[in-house]
Amino acid sequence: MNLMLNDFFLEHREQVYPLFRHYINLGKAFLLQSDLWDEFKLFCENEDGSDICNRPISETIHCSQEAAIEAPWIYLAIRPRVARWTYYRFNVEAMQHEEIPVTAYLAFKEQLIEGHKNINKRMLEVDLGPFNREFPKLHESRSIGNGVQFLNRRLSSEIFQNISKGDKQLLNFLRVHHVEGKQLMLNDQVDSVTELRRALRQADDYLRRQDHAAEWDAVGHMLQTLGIEPGWGRTVERMRDTLLLLSDILEAPEPGHLEKFLSRIPMIYKLAIISPHGFFGQANVLGLPDTGGQVVYILDQVRALEKEMKHRISEQGLDIQPQILVVTRLIPEAGHTTCNQRLENIAGTENARILRVPFRTESGEVVPHWISRFKIWPYLEQFAVDAGREIFAELGSRPDLIIGNYSDGNLVATMLAQHLKVTQCNIAHALEKTKYLYSDLYWKDNEEKYHFSCQFTADLIAMNSADFIITSTYQEIAGNDHSVGQYESYSSFTMPDLYRVVNGIDIFDPKFNIVSPGADADVYFPYSDSERRLTGLHNEIEKIIYGKDWPDSYGFLENPDKPILFTIARLDRIKNITGLVEWYGRNEKLREKVNLLVIAGHIDIEKTSDVEEEEQIKHMYELIENYGLQGQMRWLGIQLDKSMLGELYRYIADKRGAFAQPALFEAFGLTVIESMSSGLPTFATCFGGPLEIIENGKSGFHIDPNHGEQATDLILEFFNRSEKEPGYWERISNGSLERVRSRYTWTLYAERMMTLSRIYGFWKYVTDLERDETRRYLEMFYSLQYRQLADTVPK
Repeated sequence: MNLMLNDFFLEHREQVYPLFRHYINLGKAFLLQSDLWDEFKLFCENEDGSDICNRPISETIHCSQEAAIEAPWIYLAIRPRVARWTYYRFNVEAMQHEEIPVTAYLAFKEQLIEGHKNINKRMLEVDLGPFNREFPKLHESRSIGNGVQFLNRRLSSEIFQNISKGDKQLLNFLRVHHVEGKQLMLNDQVDSVTELRRALRQADDYLRRQDHAAEWDAVGHMLQTLGIEPGWGRTVERMRDTLLLLSDILEAPEPGHLEKFLSRIPMIYKLAIISPHGFFGQANVLGLPDTGGQVVYILDQVRALEKEMKHRISEQGLDIQPQILVVTRLIPEAGHTTCNQRLENIAGTENARILRVPFRTESGEVVPHWISRFKIWPYLEQFAVDAGREIFAELGSRPDLIIGNYSDGNLVATMLAQHLKVTQCNIAHALEKTKYLYSDLYWKDNEEKYHFSCQFTADLIAMNSADFIITSTYQEIAGNDHSVGQYESYSSFTMPDLYRVVNGIDIFDPKFNIVSPGADADVYFPYSDSERRLTGLHNEIEKIIYGKDWPDSYGFLENPDKPILFTIARLDRIKNITGLVEWYGRNEKLREKVNLLVIAGHIDIEKTSDVEEEEQIKHMYELIENYGLQGQMRWLGIQLDKSMLGELYRYIADKRGAFAQPALFEAFGLTVIESMSSGLPTFATCFGGPLEIIENGKSGFHIDPNHGEQATDLILEFFNRSEKEPGYWERISNGSLERVRSRYTWTLYAERMMTLSRIYGFWKYVTDLERDETRRYLEMFYSLQYRQLADTVPK
């Protein structure tokens, strides 16, 4: 593409540069992709622009993510393919152009923000690329997010070729496993690969003559004389299968066999899941500041993981109870929640607990009140130290795996994993950098409220420290052909007058894996499953929807016979609930066709302490008043328990309604999964996870939150077609159910997570996946940069 562009610019300068002058004349320092494309189309409508509209410049503008402009210069950041970037600058007066490195592009952006006063000032540049030159990397964009498959293919032949030469790494790995003082897998009698092959053959010869259902007590004594210890399987049949898997791998390594074998190694008994911010509890917390889908995600995750851990431990012949700790913050002033309790058993589990550790001041005093997730950075280092002690005391040893959540939890997980020498998994849930436009460039303007400098620095440290990273969708890592992924946005960016990132994260790194969560199948099941329906709740549901005297409600629905368009989310700018209300208010035909039901935030502004929610509450009242939505819209400021919410989805499905998720950006979209699991046709944002979850027109519909009129026209078309075309509503409903069953369940999630933890643990042990050089660089970055930034956050 670069050669084609260069040739085109040289040959058609007279036609191309008027377009660039048009961009400059707009008087804006920065133009987004949508701005560039919209202005290009307008330019092409004029006679002067018609000659270039079908040429390569059209493709270039379409895949340009951004322009930075200061006459006579215009700089373009061009992304011709996913995760592939190139940068050009054009001098409109001289009609010259050249390709430039990312450093020059970032420096120009800094100049636009800071002015020319710092033009010669040397900026701190963060470049992690040199540390990873020899590290195996993916090459194809389509492979991003399939890191473990790549590692197994790439490294299995290398490591097992070394083993054939006498390498003992695999033997040491198999011997390192102990539980409750008991040796597992292999004992010291097997001290070479040759001895291992012999032991495998002799063990199989012995086991094939035994009862297939016999357990370790019947055959273990003989196996131990061969060097074989417990952990290969509960029954003889399972033991033989596992032994033969390893034998086949030693004979001719095959990635599928290796993954299957590693997934059986009994090495994960104790988990620590880190989630410091917000109010983490099982009741009365949803809707409180910084508290939402992440809590639901983790609690459902814990139940699924415990079940899978118990299953795998049992299958391998061990009678051990796994333990899971969700480590969060203790808040003494916890209101009507349990967040002031140190320990809390997690419902639906046998041995999983919430462990709460308080934040402390520099003098050691416990911080009694809630602190915004944007302002907790000064407390995290001491929290990690205290949490490490508490975890060890509760589990009786270090955990086998640490899972971080969100930016703060991932940073704490990094500190804990490095101190305890434990495998680290990160889950971002959402990276704030892509949520707020130009949050990096204008970080100074946002510092007092959001402290993005701390957060983005913490993200860089944590994502590069993690052994593996779990994302819910491909979009989260690499976006799509036209939008940048959340992680991809960290590959290069600048915070003027602080530091410049020229290589922050490589999304071709095999640490990335897509493991999508699901919805609780006991709660969110199809409306057609009549035997499980909670019909006893219908009277209360009808009062919630239609009762004029219901508390924490505003507005009423005059015609209960109309279908319901339903939405539920936090009441903040990103979730765009007020945007949906405004779209609905403007579309008279949709208002005539369906009722709008909104469950979001508080309806009483006095009940919130969140500035952004206050703004949204005021705006919501203005919209209802301006568009006269009384009688057509119902707004509820309530928190429903999961059983009630699940039945509410199904009740709305009974009335042939639909669900709308209009977020400006959504990292994943648990409510999308919940509604689809209930069989409720769903309309969701095209920015983020829902773009991948929903197959447009088959299992739901994509809507563009930047074009509300088109979104409501699409929703109206759906309801009109459902009314006129028999079976259409059911076809979309069934499509959503099938999509969830095949891709988005907690069972699939837990199976994959447990397999990944073993595989990355193995590769970390037997190869140089430790990345010591990177770790030392990040430790310096933490000490010299992050710690100073955290100290500036007011306590």
